[in-house]
Amino acid sequence: MFNYDWFHGGARNEQIETAKWRCTLKHFPGITRADLTDREDVGQFHAELEVRQLIYLRDGFSYEIKEIAEVPARSDLVFECEPVDEHYKVGAFVVTVPFEEIVRVEVFVVHPSEKPEDMPQITGFRSQPEPGEARMR
Repeated sequence: MFNYDWFHGGARNEQIETAKWRCTLKHFPGITRADLTDREDVGQFHAELEVRQLIYLRDGFSYEIKEIAEVPARSDLVFECEPVDEHYKVGAFVVTVPFEEIVRVEVFVVHPSEKPEDMPQITGFRSQPEPGEARMR
């Protein structure tokens, strides 16, 4: 399901835009897509939304994508990871993942003014599945 075109073509952007629209609609119930350009408050809210993208792999690892790397590779997804561990935040953590290992992609969108103070951290990656968690193969 996930391939080069999904991440570098329209599908990923469509998922991001869908999440942004749903977040905007939740804040402004009853609006239309025309309100994004017709109403300054709606357009500004929409433009300020923060996007977080997560991928989950067959082996139980999960990553938050900081930025997709523009490399010529077509069989793997190459991206800069947003590490959770403070030790890895000093540089760039670039990850290469075969597309066939990706089992789920999540997009989380929130406006800075609505972000919870104790927002849970996305775990980044872990060495193995949690105890009792079935491995997907």
